[in-house]
Amino acid sequence: MKKILTAFAACAALTFSASAADEKKDDEKGFVSLFDGKTLEGWKVGDKPEAFKVEDGAIVANASCAHLFYQGKEHGAKWENYEVRLDVMTKPNSNGGFFISSVYQDKGWPSHGYEVQVNNTQSDVQKSGGLYNTVPNKEPFKDNEWMKYVINVNKGVINISVNGKELVKDFKAEAGKDKLEPGGGTFAIQAHDPGSTTLYKNIRVKALD
Repeated sequence: MKKILTAFAACAALTFSASAADEKKDDEKGFVSLFDGKTLEGWKVGDKPEAFKVEDGAIVANASCAHLFYQGKEHGAKWENYEVRLDVMTKPNSNGGFFISSVYQDKGWPSHGYEVQVNNTQSDVQKSGGLYNTVPNKEPFKDNEWMKYVINVNKGVINISVNGKELVKDFKAEAGKDKLEPGGGTFAIQAHDPGSTTLYKNIRVKALD
């Protein structure tokens, strides 16, 4: 009987593992990768190309006021309704950002789109996962650990979670104050200052339109 129960338990465990794997696979269905983990192909930076490099499968950002924009072939580098997922890490005392619905520009802070904050222990009180200066998050996550960002934009409504924690829920801007680019925009990674190092990997997006 003990052998039968052991065999049954092993079979059940295998079935559960296969089911979990299938569920995870289905959850990623329709997503396309925007970063190959090796190069910055498809991404473009203006006046400070030294601000971004690839190390150990991640984009590393470190410089003062520089932005790396996705300008690749996927979806014409423009999304209006979508879900984008990525893994983000902060080093201690580091500030950064991930822009949505943005437009490429050579230099300066992006004038289009929203910044999704990346900051856990730097002095800015707005912490990771909030919409900067719009729907702030005041509770930090941990440095030196990968955070899982999920950003969903659909019909003008924005939802953001980090590590499964909802930080922005059903946000829709007032008329005349919306920063979502009409017809859609692209994504950008921010290098905030020389003392800040932030990392980004597994960047993938699914169009919802």
